[in-house]
Amino acid sequence: MRTGHWKHWLWRIPLQLALLSLLLVLPWRWIDPPLTALMAERQTSAWLEQQPLDIQHSWRPWTELPDSLKLAVLAAEDQKFPQHHGFDTGAILAAFRHNSAGGALRGASTISQQVAKNMFLWSGRSWLRKGLEAWFTLLLESCWSKQRILEIYLNSAEWDRGIFGAQAAARHYFGADASHLTLQQASLLAAILPDPVGRDAAHPAPQVSARASWIRQQIRQLGGARYLDRLDD
Repeated sequence: MRTGHWKHWLWRIPLQLALLSLLLVLPWRWIDPPLTALMAERQTSAWLEQQPLDIQHSWRPWTELPDSLKLAVLAAEDQKFPQHHGFDTGAILAAFRHNSAGGALRGASTISQQVAKNMFLWSGRSWLRKGLEAWFTLLLESCWSKQRILEIYLNSAEWDRGIFGAQAAARHYFGADASHLTLQQASLLAAILPDPVGRDAAHPAPQVSARASWIRQQIRQLGGARYLDRLDD
């Protein structure tokens, strides 16, 4: 009888965890998150290391985010974003072959995966975290529109130590409002995303300038602002 009682509850645990994760994700379809797990992690690390950290973050809605930055980030980070369902299998296989051949470690995370990690999880490369990242990515793609995923990404991405979101990044690097970013400035911001703490958009090293130039070329090849029409309303 006792064994049957435990079996009765054990099968419910995965269902309850799935429901809990859904409840964690669904509200942000409509509510603008004031904080992410990554921001909390950075602040906690700073406290533990006794290093002052001033988190700078100011939300900007989709209509106040410039097309130049939306396009630059898509061109740099995830060109198949409008068509995939959270995972770019081609990029994953390419990264696996590259890493297996002994090249510099390359990731293949989509914007959806990055939002899942930044919003709900912790940094690291454990299999547990990757598994949870995949699950939350599926939830985001099911519960939010592509436009909402990109909107939250642009408002939560880390652009320097303590600098989160497009508005804080625009102020930090260019002393401008995010809505006034030029294409060149937007491409420089997108160019530093792989290493936002180690790179500088305001005083770019040659490799950052070269990547920004490549991003602008990719934007033209994607069709410019028309490319954004492929996102969900």
